[in-house]
Amino acid sequence: MTAVTGTAWIIFIISITSLLILDLGVFNRKAHVIKPKEALIQVAFFIGAAIVFNIGIYLSIGSQAGLEFTTGYLMELMLSVDNLFIIILIFGSFCVPAKDQHKVLFWGILGALGFRLAFILVGVSLVESFEWILYIFGAFLVITGLRMAIKKEKEKVEPEHNVMVRFFRRFLPVTKDYEGDKFFVRKPNGKGKVILWATPMFITLLVVETTDIVFAVDSIPAILGITTSTFIVFSSHAFAILGLRSLYFSLSHVMNLFCYLKYGLAAILTFVGVKMLVAHYVHLPVLASLAIIVLILGISMIASVIVTRRTGVCPVVAEVQTESCPALTSLQENEGPGDK
Repeated sequence: MTAVTGTAWIIFIISITSLLILDLGVFNRKAHVIKPKEALIQVAFFIGAAIVFNIGIYLSIGSQAGLEFTTGYLMELMLSVDNLFIIILIFGSFCVPAKDQHKVLFWGILGALGFRLAFILVGVSLVESFEWILYIFGAFLVITGLRMAIKKEKEKVEPEHNVMVRFFRRFLPVTKDYEGDKFFVRKPNGKGKVILWATPMFITLLVVETTDIVFAVDSIPAILGITTSTFIVFSSHAFAILGLRSLYFSLSHVMNLFCYLKYGLAAILTFVGVKMLVAHYVHLPVLASLAIIVLILGISMIASVIVTRRTGVCPVVAEVQTESCPALTSLQENEGPGDK
């Protein structure tokens, strides 16, 4: 594989920055409720941008790197879709206004890019220094895949149990209600002194960020089973995450495709884990890995459409249903040290 040059990194950074500016400055310059049709057009745009970038990798770095990007992008995109159901739960639990959800996702994704770059650098460094770490990653992915397949319990959003939320509440009080789309406001405290307050929007952002850190623990070892190139791992992650916001708002129209996606993802994580465990004895080309991953995803999506068409019910929808604003209510009822 051709070495990745500084020029490739510069082009990547310019591409990602331009897409972020386009998203915030053009597509969503004004806060509004994003309709499914608008969201689907944006999804197509971001997927198209990833395809163009992938073609550039094929032409400038080589076909091997191009296949690795394709595999990593597809795997991360599908893992992100599964994670969107948790984000639906978070927004529902905090009752985030529909027109302000894009802002939380936008800043959440900026934070996710920073966290993931750090994780990727650490992961690649560990693999390069201690090759045996791949066996630990492989075993972890197999266990994660099996747990994903059999996990039945419903997720709950409990901000008072979130370490990052508890840390910030030690220093900043939190308003009882939303203050427009603001993360912070200045207003009087109980003693009449004007101080800085965080809003439930900021707490929601913290929960989204910490949730993404948990997601990264699964996805980064998975792609390290495909390639250890920092450039390919991070660029494929970044392009997959960029389309996440638009995919979130279009999810209601494509939900039936993903009802049983978690079983396909469980199979993919298990497959990649086994691949890492037997890599010393069996070498599986990236093209073969890509074909297997596409086959598994195809089967899970076809099964989703067939079953939901027959029953008329998507189980994932029921799983993310929640009582009215439980996390927001919990936030209002449980004061942190900074609120006093």
